[in-house]
Amino acid sequence: MKLLLVEDNPMNRDMLSRRLVRRGYEVVTAGDGEEALRKALDESPDLVLMDLSLPVLDGWEATRRIKSASAMEHIPVIALTAHALSGDYQKAIDAGCNDYETKPVNLDRLVSKIQKLNSKG
Repeated sequence: MKLLLVEDNPMNRDMLSRRLVRRGYEVVTAGDGEEALRKALDESPDLVLMDLSLPVLDGWEATRRIKSASAMEHIPVIALTAHALSGDYQKAIDAGCNDYETKPVNLDRLVSKIQKLNSKG
């Protein structure tokens, strides 16, 4: 299963990517929302892990664009965010995210969400 991990912090991106690869996933990475859109189109990932606070184009808008493009609208998106305020979950869902995971990421919980969304496809 191919994941697109969108994270602007290089240390977080590298750490989470390595942990997911050890779990058997193929991981493609992007560091901002614009790069995420290009990679989502070029790489056809099975699922996107989308940081919401990104440079160039934020994760909310990148998710909206992925979900509004016919070639990518089927790709599940899990929001990854340090934002844990009461309205943030709903804001992510409204942008088109299929699920939401707060940082620091609990890997077992994240993998469970990935498997659940992948089984729906």
